[in-house]
Amino acid sequence: MLSLALLTLKARKGGFVGTFVALLLGAAVLSACGILLESGIRAGSSAERYAAADVVVAGRQEVELTFKDLDGSTVKESQPLPERVPLRASSADRITGMDGAKAVIADVGAPVRLVTGAGRPVPGHHGAVVEAHNWSSLGLGDFRLTIGHAPRAAGEIVLDTELAAQADVRPGDDIRLMTTSVPRPFQVAGLVALKDGGAPRRSVVFLADATLRQSVPEASVQAFGVLAAPGVSPHRLADAIRSTLHDDTLAVHTGEGRGRAEFLDVTVSGSNLVVLAAAIGGNVLLVAVFVLYATTSLSIRHRRREIALLRAIGTTPGQIRRMVAAEAAATGLLAGVIGGPAGLLLVHWLRDRFAGHGIVPSDFGLALSPLPFVAAVLVTVLTALVAVLSAAHRATRIRPTEALGEAAVETPGLGRGRRITGGVLLVLSAGIFVTGLAQDADFFTLVGLANSLVLVLVVTVAVLGPLVSRTAVRLLAPLLNRTGVTGYLAAANTRANVARLAGAITPLVLAVSFSSTVVFAQTTGLRESADQLRAGLVADHVLTAPSGVSPELAEKVRDMKQVASATGLVRSKVVALGKMLGAQESVSLSAQGVDPRALGSALDLRPRAGNMKALSRDTVAISTTTASWLGLGVGDTARLHLGDGTPLRAKVVAVYERGFGFTDVTMDHDLLLAHTTGKVDESVLVRSAPSAPDLTQALSHLAAAYPGTVLRDGLAVDDQLAEQRANAWVNYLVVGVIIAYTAITVVNTLAMSTAARRREFALLRLSGTARGQVVGMMRRESVIVIAAGVGIGTLLSAFPLVLVSMAVSGTPVPAVPGLGYLAIAGATAALAAAGTMLPTRMLLRIRPVEAIGAKE
Repeated sequence: MLSLALLTLKARKGGFVGTFVALLLGAAVLSACGILLESGIRAGSSAERYAAADVVVAGRQEVELTFKDLDGSTVKESQPLPERVPLRASSADRITGMDGAKAVIADVGAPVRLVTGAGRPVPGHHGAVVEAHNWSSLGLGDFRLTIGHAPRAAGEIVLDTELAAQADVRPGDDIRLMTTSVPRPFQVAGLVALKDGGAPRRSVVFLADATLRQSVPEASVQAFGVLAAPGVSPHRLADAIRSTLHDDTLAVHTGEGRGRAEFLDVTVSGSNLVVLAAAIGGNVLLVAVFVLYATTSLSIRHRRREIALLRAIGTTPGQIRRMVAAEAAATGLLAGVIGGPAGLLLVHWLRDRFAGHGIVPSDFGLALSPLPFVAAVLVTVLTALVAVLSAAHRATRIRPTEALGEAAVETPGLGRGRRITGGVLLVLSAGIFVTGLAQDADFFTLVGLANSLVLVLVVTVAVLGPLVSRTAVRLLAPLLNRTGVTGYLAAANTRANVARLAGAITPLVLAVSFSSTVVFAQTTGLRESADQLRAGLVADHVLTAPSGVSPELAEKVRDMKQVASATGLVRSKVVALGKMLGAQESVSLSAQGVDPRALGSALDLRPRAGNMKALSRDTVAISTTTASWLGLGVGDTARLHLGDGTPLRAKVVAVYERGFGFTDVTMDHDLLLAHTTGKVDESVLVRSAPSAPDLTQALSHLAAAYPGTVLRDGLAVDDQLAEQRANAWVNYLVVGVIIAYTAITVVNTLAMSTAARRREFALLRLSGTARGQVVGMMRRESVIVIAAGVGIGTLLSAFPLVLVSMAVSGTPVPAVPGLGYLAIAGATAALAAAGTMLPTRMLLRIRPVEAIGAKE
């Protein structure tokens, strides 16, 4: 069978080009997603400040939640923590004196901001915040003092050489350090650099241990570095420390793990990357199955005579299945072997795009191993086998005499099995939609149902393809009949070949429905978020800074006579247990901290129930979306984990509607601020008093005392929606892959269908039909294909989009930008037209007498 399959591939290589290209693209995307997935799991960067430590003990940057699954089994899920988990200083006492531990050094630090004497803020490497650490922790790392001396006096500071060059200072110069208050002057005592002379990944300054505690009171113990005694291996020491501490909130690192303990941004980004890579890869695999099934079904249909002849001479169904399986395996293997390495180019492009949208750091490193490439090849071959065996199922089951008869004439109607399956899917689709309408108060149920609905609808159209095509022809054929002879021929052809028409329409439906649902679900969400932001921000002025605003600034603004109310706004995330479609899952929710006194005056979240001003250290307010997800209401107790892993049991005192524009959870400002890494506000919202002369000037003067702080009239909507826009971009990327697959499938499907009609074209030409009439006939047939594909795809996307819009805004009208829809429909139509008309014109260049005698 393998030799016969290879001979078939050689003889019909034109028909396998489309399948090969689709598999090649799939292999490239899957290998790229595999590399991203592995990079997210193994996320890390070479240790710098911890390079000399044999073992690093740090907080575990994830929280694990335990709950019951639908079947009653116990499930554990972990969520990453965005804030650095602080350590208790007493933990060092338990490590000190252990067998094998030579010394234990605490690394104490906090984010800070540097300001030159002229008042210019000094950004860190790659624009990241600068970190201040205790001088005694220098022994844990790869830094060395290059010039000057260690910080001895209270007013001395040591900078890394790159940061000093950016600030244009050297030992003996003055520089100011700002934490949560106004800048304080320090004198540069010395400079440090990495031993290899390279720039550190994160800019760092060092203060004397006592000075750090006094000048940066928010500094906390970030890690303990442990030096092993001579002859003790790091892994053995790490095992001993784990046994001694026996604390699930701590993580013990050796080797590459020390870099993950040092660089929090890489760890958190890696967790996010795992989710994104899995989502993109899953969508690509799903679309690939649809695409390959459509392509291989058409290929099998065009080989009916060949299969019928094989069956007539005694070939068994099993032998035919093995033959087509061998063809698919050979094609998939070749595509996987070539496409896997091509994923290397794609993954670097993806990494750069992710960095540009703030999903990963700009210097995020990729982990490369053979595993993603091997997996991509295996999945590609398996996908090709599943698609071709599914498509060839009916062709190999019929009797030889029936096979010969069906090879001559296209089989009319649908088989019984497809009719039953299609009917069940239609009922299921209707049930999903009606259930969604009945659950209009449950946001996540609606979104989950919408995602399921578009998939079920597309499968339904694929199963009932000939019936859908026949319906489309009945509606459109009368219009074609009015366009003359060519229109009559086009209508007659489409009526006689509904199965061929279905093979052309299905990929168009897939492209339009999937793309429209994904894109317009994002535009609907972004529209609602922007509207809520504009309506909810009732403050007159906003103070903000790129690296954060000192919390004391809000207190000073609040004391001004021209100000009616003011609040610092701090943001983070919390983790909780949610429910979707009856199943529990761990969820990460956005959170903001505000002064309750400013709610309603500076910030209006539109409360639906409860009292927003009742916020305190043991109460929270949640959005309607979160209330739906967590199953909570006013008076219930929310069980949350704050951004640094601290558990919180808080009473829900209010439910508000503007969660899309702001955050899922709102809590007391000081409570949330205390559990963030930077201990700074994102901005300060100010509402002026009824009579507030010169408030703008007064606020500008006050902001000048905190370099980098700027005064605005309101929150920048684009900045506030940056995370949502990044998520939208990922979905647009999925749409791009769908369109790319559609391009391959549509062009290949229509080109194969058109090429199979060369005898038909020759017969028409020999019977007196002009070349232009044949072109006109094909042009009108393509109109039917485009109109049916785009129309049905648009109709299918309307139902899930109604559910999404109901979930987001409470109205059934989604946000569908006209240009966006025209781009999707126009691109799909252009592909369909090209796939039909280009092969037609090429075939018409062949002399009719030559084409009529050509083999199939």
